[in-house]
Amino acid sequence: MRLRRIAVNRVVAGLSLLAIGLFWTLHFGSVQPNRIVPGTAVGAWEGLGAKASLATTAVLLVLLGMALLNFRGRHGWLSGVLTGALAAVPLLLHVFITRHLDHTNAYARIGVGPGVWALLFLLGLMLSETLRQLPRARIGRLLAVAGILCGWAYGASQYDLHALSLVQEYRVRPEQFVTALRHHLMLSLGAVLISLVVAIGLALLVMRRSSWQRPVFGVVSFLQTIPSLALFGLLIAPLSLLSSTFPWLQELGIRGIGWAPAMIALVAYSLLPMLRNTFVALTSVADELLEAGAGMGMSPRQMLLQVRLPLAMPVIIEGVRVTTIQAIGLTAVAALVGAGGFGTFIFQGLGQAAMDLVLLGALPTIVLALFADALFTVMGKLLSPAGDVGVAGMSQ
Repeated sequence: MRLRRIAVNRVVAGLSLLAIGLFWTLHFGSVQPNRIVPGTAVGAWEGLGAKASLATTAVLLVLLGMALLNFRGRHGWLSGVLTGALAAVPLLLHVFITRHLDHTNAYARIGVGPGVWALLFLLGLMLSETLRQLPRARIGRLLAVAGILCGWAYGASQYDLHALSLVQEYRVRPEQFVTALRHHLMLSLGAVLISLVVAIGLALLVMRRSSWQRPVFGVVSFLQTIPSLALFGLLIAPLSLLSSTFPWLQELGIRGIGWAPAMIALVAYSLLPMLRNTFVALTSVADELLEAGAGMGMSPRQMLLQVRLPLAMPVIIEGVRVTTIQAIGLTAVAALVGAGGFGTFIFQGLGQAAMDLVLLGALPTIVLALFADALFTVMGKLLSPAGDVGVAGMSQ
């Protein structure tokens, strides 16, 4: 455990040095007269002034010192400093806006520079590594997330951040954002749910008929190798033919473009990780537990529902976690076939050379993936049997 803490401190020390270097070398923000004209990049010293830039550097040096001195292994203090630093990022943006926004120009805006994104990423990475060493890591994560969200909410309410280009892109299209969020969730979660049902059915099939194992896994593995854009394109022609042949399909929204090809492709890509984890989990239950169940007179159905499935649930949840993260990312690509979602903003921004519009689609996609990862990780731990001894070979 002590070696692990030393390793974490070295990681935090290295990331602190990297954060200091990037904070002073990368542009902190940009000043744009309007949405079309490229902005003027501004560094940290010029953008924040002496007090704010030196204060930020001092915080990073404190993190470096705490890591180098090992701080007697008290990672709670270290995580507290990191949480406060992340929560204070809106304050730095407010200082930048106050110093550089031209209030006489109604179209002026402030762009968030790579220095801010690098700072957020490195601080978040340090916080994630530090929280793992807390005695009560789960509570620490909740407190850290709550502290960061409270800091950002306070900053959004107290500071004038409306001049940020990213915020202005959202304010122009709030209804489109809500619609994109709804479509993104419906597509990704719907694909995960359908693939879970299909994967459980296929896993039970190959368990009963071992001769089906090779062709079933071969087909789902083949589907995984097809590039996403190619699969979307391949589905356009047959779905268009079906919808023209059977008009009632058009009333259901099944056409060559739209949600139908996106859903089929997402389910196809989700099958392999879901089926693999489900099959391995159900077939790797310890033999002594199965023999004990048989000795108690359990039927095959009882054995499945009362022995195999409860013990396999953590591994199945892990498959759901991986599949959900993958589906959330691929749903953004599905916007190319008119399926909606946050990918609409991404491709519109690329076409208009508007990077803040790209971020309006990319950042919520990342947040959804991180939320899904945290949610299913917690679910897997809660559903894990006491001792984790039920699935043979899974704990090694």
